[in-house]
Amino acid sequence: MRADRLVSLVLLLRQHGRLSAATLARELEVSTRTVLRDIEALSAAGVPVYAERGRHGGFALLPGFRTELTGLNPDEALALLVAGSRRGAQAFGLGSALASAMLKVVDALPESYRDTAAGAAERLLVDPETDLLSRRLVSEEVPDAVAAEVLRAVFAGHRLRIHYAAVDRTPKWRTVDPIGLVTIRDRGYLLAMRSGEDRTYRLSRILSAEELAEPARRPDRVDLERAWQDRSTRFRAGGDQVTVLVRMDPARREDLVGTALAVLAEESDTDGRLRLEVTFQDPRHAEWALWQLGTNAEALAPQWLRDSLRDRAAAVAARYRNAGQCSGLQTGGEGPRGSARQGANVP
Repeated sequence: MRADRLVSLVLLLRQHGRLSAATLARELEVSTRTVLRDIEALSAAGVPVYAERGRHGGFALLPGFRTELTGLNPDEALALLVAGSRRGAQAFGLGSALASAMLKVVDALPESYRDTAAGAAERLLVDPETDLLSRRLVSEEVPDAVAAEVLRAVFAGHRLRIHYAAVDRTPKWRTVDPIGLVTIRDRGYLLAMRSGEDRTYRLSRILSAEELAEPARRPDRVDLERAWQDRSTRFRAGGDQVTVLVRMDPARREDLVGTALAVLAEESDTDGRLRLEVTFQDPRHAEWALWQLGTNAEALAPQWLRDSLRDRAAAVAARYRNAGQCSGLQTGGEGPRGSARQGANVP
């Protein structure tokens, strides 16, 4: 809404002093032309904003200007409640509300504390986009319009029509009774009921949504943690699950357990290696998990998995068998100079 944007613009100028139109446009996620129109609207409303020309010019407020702008709207208050995970706010479509709310929180601080709080915030980084190995952490995007409709239906207790694209199926419209929202590993899920049965929908697969006026048919109270646990258990019990017997290096145990659905049995061999009986969602999941462990793990059963891993390893070996003969490549050297691994002080 434009009113919220005007408030955010004033708060940005209050907290940062002089800012260029380009910087304001970037912060507010609008065009510079929109910023200029908003500046004119503020001036017309009596807000003492003025422009300074020149290389280091921009827009600023007259010194000492202050007004009551710190009241939080419902979306901003909700964003702060889920701000323990910044990515959680993004998954539920509350990213912009969180940014606006944090501006108001900072503005509400006494001036003597404001610089201290800003300095402390600069020394904290939560959930960066890449890890230590520069692997990008991919989060799913949920359109703002979809997130807004879903949120309204969940909190108002109304039924919801969603155009949902299930995996490998044609998108279909369906009417559901929303129960709550869950975010895990940057993915948002809608827990709902449909025709009296539990359903779980990934938010990123909802193409469009419409809140209905009809009350949702759902319990008055809900234990969302328990509901999610029950659905997770049912999910793990479905599909084409496979059980695998693995002999492996204990140092890689957590890597395997972290990808498996469940550990059914575990014991130590006389040589210190572990034997685990684990389940995976399907054959493809099992092959992928064991392949990641390389020679640190051996699939003892079933035989089809051993055959599949053997054939995959043979194909990779054949690909690199004549790698030294490739044009422009040299072998036998010390490797690239200045390797990123050399001298890296990373645990």
